[in-house]
Formats: sequence, structure tokens, C-alpha cells
Amino acid sequence: MSATLVSLTAGVVFGIALAAPPGPMNAIIAEESVLRGWTAGFKAGVGAMLADILFFLLVFAGVATLVDSITGLETVLYLLGGLLMLVFALDAWRGARDAAFTDGDDGDARGFQKAFALSITNPYQIGFWLTVGVGLVQPGTLDVFAHLPALGDALTGTFLVETGSLALLVGFFGGIAAWVVIYPAALVQAGRRVDAFAPFVALLSGIVLAGFGLFFLLMGLIGL
Repeated sequence: MSATLVSLTAGVVFGIALAAPPGPMNAIIAEESVLRGWTAGFKAGVGAMLADILFFLLVFAGVATLVDSITGLETVLYLLGGLLMLVFALDAWRGARDAAFTDGDDGDARGFQKAFALSITNPYQIGFWLTVGVGLVQPGTLDVFAHLPALGDALTGTFLVETGSLALLVGFFGGIAAWVVIYPAALVQAGRRVDAFAPFVALLSGIVLAGFGLFFLLMGLIGL
């Protein structure tokens, strides 16, 4: 297997591995998918991905590293992100109350706006691009599985790849794009088969958002 193909494959695996775990972004995508259809879920995923592309461009331009030196910015992001998540959690619970699965293509852009707003105020996402993201751009070595939530320690050292290549970056964003397409589609298919699926997913999405929102607020208050 050529080095280019290895880098491309590693990028896809890394992109999917980072996009797939449960969290605020997937909660928004899930809520939009089951309540408003695949298009709405896809738009929410694009909103989150667009934030990643923006952060990547800032890292590539060398601007993002300045963020780390701004005193108090992390605290502000925690507080703002936490408040947004609590607001969106309430919205998800309202959706769960009146939930009915739809197969239609809803043109509403709320999911896109919510996911983008959460992404650009997410300290974890910003922290990723200030650390691992910088490593993706610069020549070096990436331990792909070491950054997986929960399983990272167990898989450290099992998949190493050279960084700084175009193939790795293309694969990385390709993996995220694949998740943005497949995840809403899987939820829509499940919603067609189970009548109670839409309200359950909307309720669960609200719980996830509320949990992360309270955690972010706590981290922000600790940082004050």
C-alpha cells in the first residue's frame, strides 16, 4: 500500500473517529434528523464541519495559536457554550413533546446555525485545533487512535501516520463528511420503522445538551 493511500485511509479513520462519539454536535444532528428529516440533519452536520474548516484555515494561516495567549477567553467560551447548550436543550425537549417523524426535506436552517454556533464556542473543539490540529498541518507523526475518547489509552501506538500531507487532510475532512451524510440517514431509516423513535431521540438529545451545558458552565465558573 502506498504512503499516500495509507495517509488518506488514516485521515478518514481519524475524521470518523472524532465525529462519531456522543456529544453536543451529534445531539443537534440527531434532533434535526428525526424531527425534520435527513436534509435538516445534514445541514446541522455541515454547520459543525464548517467550523472545523474555519479552524483549520486559521491554524494553516498561523492565526489560531494566538487564541491560546488571550487571557480569560477559555472561561468566556465555556460560559457562552454552556448557555447555548442549555437553550438548545430546551428547544430539543419542546421538539420531543410535539415530536412526529418526518420524511420531508425541511429547508429550515436552524440546525446549521445551532451546530455552527456550538462549534465555534466549544473550548474542546478549539483546543483540538490548537494542539492536534496544528500537528495535522505540520510535518511529523500522528498517533491516530490515541485521540479517541475513552479508548485512546488502550489503542495508543497501534496506528501511526506521517502528518503534514495533503492526503491526510483530505481523508480527515472526508471522514467527517461521510459521518455527516451517513449518521442522519441511519437515524431517518430508524425513524421510519419505530413510531416512538423521534420523541425518544429528541428527548435524549436534550439530555446530552443539558449535561454538557451544565458541565461547561461549571468549568467556566471555576475559571472565573
